[in-house]
Amino acid sequence: MTGRRLSRALDPATRAWWRLVGRPVDLDGEHRWLDAPMCGPGPVGGSWLAAEAERVGGTVREDVTDGGLLSSMSVLDGAEFRAADLDPAVRDFYEHTAGWRMEVWAQWSALFQPGGELVSRLFGRRVQQLALPTRPLDVAHGMDSRVVHLLDADGAQHAAGWLRTLSATGEYVYSGCYSHRLLPGSAQPSVHVAFPLEAGNVQVFLRPAVRADGSLVLTSGAGAFGEDGAYVVVRHGRRAYAARVPIHERFHVYRDRRGVLRTDHELRLYRAQALRLHYRLEPTRPRPTP
Repeated sequence: MTGRRLSRALDPATRAWWRLVGRPVDLDGEHRWLDAPMCGPGPVGGSWLAAEAERVGGTVREDVTDGGLLSSMSVLDGAEFRAADLDPAVRDFYEHTAGWRMEVWAQWSALFQPGGELVSRLFGRRVQQLALPTRPLDVAHGMDSRVVHLLDADGAQHAAGWLRTLSATGEYVYSGCYSHRLLPGSAQPSVHVAFPLEAGNVQVFLRPAVRADGSLVLTSGAGAFGEDGAYVVVRHGRRAYAARVPIHERFHVYRDRRGVLRTDHELRLYRAQALRLHYRLEPTRPRPTP
């Protein structure tokens, strides 16, 4: 089956499933916290950037040589988090992400690796989105990243696009929109990541915490609708539907005893560990000292 025929068969059926298990949401009103970029038909890649800038009345800034996923980590300051307590290198990575390069290692559990490979083949590689590496050699040559800023009408950073591709092939692994959001009834802002898809998206809300050593922990655990976690949102005509999904993530960003910045990333389905990723992060310019 060709990619086009596969797309015509699988993608509408997938969106119909999420409408069935999801709930109607008002993205312009009560559920505005779920309003995020979506795509038209075809591969995702970076195709959503210009459309999203136009939607929010802003512009795209491509020439970001030292820009970050967040304009400042202080936008996350709240009841449970203070950016001032972070290790300077950890903070620098999020505020100047374009000035860092990364190496990555991936390890799937034996139980989930076949499913991950199937999803990657049927969806991820075809649509150039969420194409999680399923074999260690997939990332043997590293991962390239590019940061693009979405500016609002006043020229301030509204969000950041983080586009990550395999160095060996140039194939997209992730294409995410990064910002911060305050969830309903919460006094603690969360990191918000949206992965655009055709007529929908996958979104993750991550709660930040600082450890005593200055390292950063981001978690999307179990909880009720409207709390930190993972969601799938789809549009059908003028209506939108959203479902909370039992995928939970944990990121630990820290400096090791040699001063190297690293990230441990765990992805779980319910309580079972499905995938572990490890990143070694290196600055392309002199890094801050503690």
